[in-house]
Amino acid sequence: MNRRIRTRLIVIMLVTIVSLYLFAGFPPAQSKMEDSIRLGLDLKGGILLVLQVATDEAVRAETDQAAENIRSVFQKQDIPVRQMSRKGIDTFVIAGVDSTHQSQLQNASNAEAMDWDMRPGDESNTYAFSLKPSRSAAIREQAVIQAMNTIRNRVDQLGVIDPVIQRYGRVGSYQILVQLPGVDDTTRVKDLIQSTALLELKLVEAGPFVSEAVATANYGAVLPADLEVLPGNERAAKSQTYYVVRRAASITGRDFKTAYASRDESGHAAVSFNLTAGGAGRFARLTEENVGKRLAIVLDGKVQSAPAIFTRISDSGIIQGGPAGFAAQEAQDLALVLRSGALPASIQYLKEEVIGPSLGADSIHAGVTATAVALVSVAVFMVSYYRLSGTNAVIAMILNIVVLLGAIAYFGITLTLPGIAGITLTIGVGIDSNVLIFERIREELRAGKNAVSAVATGFSRVFITLIDTHLAALISAAFLFLFGTGPIKGFAVTLVIGLVSNMFTAVFVSRTLFEWALARQKTAARISI
Repeated sequence: MNRRIRTRLIVIMLVTIVSLYLFAGFPPAQSKMEDSIRLGLDLKGGILLVLQVATDEAVRAETDQAAENIRSVFQKQDIPVRQMSRKGIDTFVIAGVDSTHQSQLQNASNAEAMDWDMRPGDESNTYAFSLKPSRSAAIREQAVIQAMNTIRNRVDQLGVIDPVIQRYGRVGSYQILVQLPGVDDTTRVKDLIQSTALLELKLVEAGPFVSEAVATANYGAVLPADLEVLPGNERAAKSQTYYVVRRAASITGRDFKTAYASRDESGHAAVSFNLTAGGAGRFARLTEENVGKRLAIVLDGKVQSAPAIFTRISDSGIIQGGPAGFAAQEAQDLALVLRSGALPASIQYLKEEVIGPSLGADSIHAGVTATAVALVSVAVFMVSYYRLSGTNAVIAMILNIVVLLGAIAYFGITLTLPGIAGITLTIGVGIDSNVLIFERIREELRAGKNAVSAVATGFSRVFITLIDTHLAALISAAFLFLFGTGPIKGFAVTLVIGLVSNMFTAVFVSRTLFEWALARQKTAARISI
């Protein structure tokens, strides 16, 4: 055996050992496939959700915030305004602006001019601000992206391994696909995902009242446009209470830097929070200008508590769950949700599928069985048709699968049922490559060449053909990965790795085995093919 063949055999042995170690651990008997390879939802079980993001809420919040910004500017510049109200989700109207202040109105609204169109209203001395369509579309897209990031942060903190969180549906549907493999407590996860946790700090104008009607009657049965009535969430109270609060929130969950479970002065479970620099500045101005008033802590449209403002507060605070406080688990979940970020809008479930672990185990068994049957069938055919050369192809094929599984384990690729289909397809591609090589060697032998020359010529001339066929398949797999969904991407990734490993086994390994076998023969003139 010459030095070249010995070196190639050592390389093959090292690749085999490393691949086996990556896939099955050492020794192999002490490891299971699910311990070395990450399994997808269809193999491990879990939950699949399709969520609809209510992007109208994000646009509405942007409109309210813009109106509040302009109101603040008007107050500083002493521009009298009779009323400011929102119409629809993307328009607000300013009424009662005297004609002598029109130039000031224009200057005051310049800060919002990039995103808003200002025009005279239907009545005299009124002006309407409408959100530009391009900005509205950008807000909706941003809401979906932010919702995906927020959901991903919440799921990661729960310890879910390899979640799939991505866009779903047609353009403009604003839907999200969530796949959570291996989830046990599906009810809690769904509650945490769906919980908007839209935390807002709003000034209280009046209350509490025993009913919404009584709260409205306090203002002559017509509530001003900049106010709203919100229910309380005081579980210890014997009856429901209602508060009249400012419609626009001064501080929202987006201003939160961190949140954690804590205790209030009564020892009940609560949630403490710290604000970002921008949020802290606004919170400081808000509390300094409204000492003596009450500040409603509103979570998902319900007033959790309404403590009085005794002094200026800058960058921290505490959320109390009413007189009875939060339950311990509820406080921890609320802190998790706030810490991972508030959703920009509420979400609704459009679809839900639960895959049990037993169904996942059945899928693994069926996939492995199909792959094993394909492997045995192809091996029987190759050995019976090509004899000893067929054994060469079977060895290369088995090593191809070993390298493929080792690569999947090393790169942490999530294996799905379509991924197992990709492994099975790799078997066919590998055998097809060997058939091309063997038939070319047969042609060279029929032309009168000896075995050594026939093998060298066969591999060299088929190599370009293999490059062409594999490159075409790689391009197809690339498009599947770019435009496919999760399972299709899994199939594409598995196919790409299989194609690359097949080039190594079909060319490098198979040729090395041929040369090694020929070197062991005395005459090196015959080959079983």
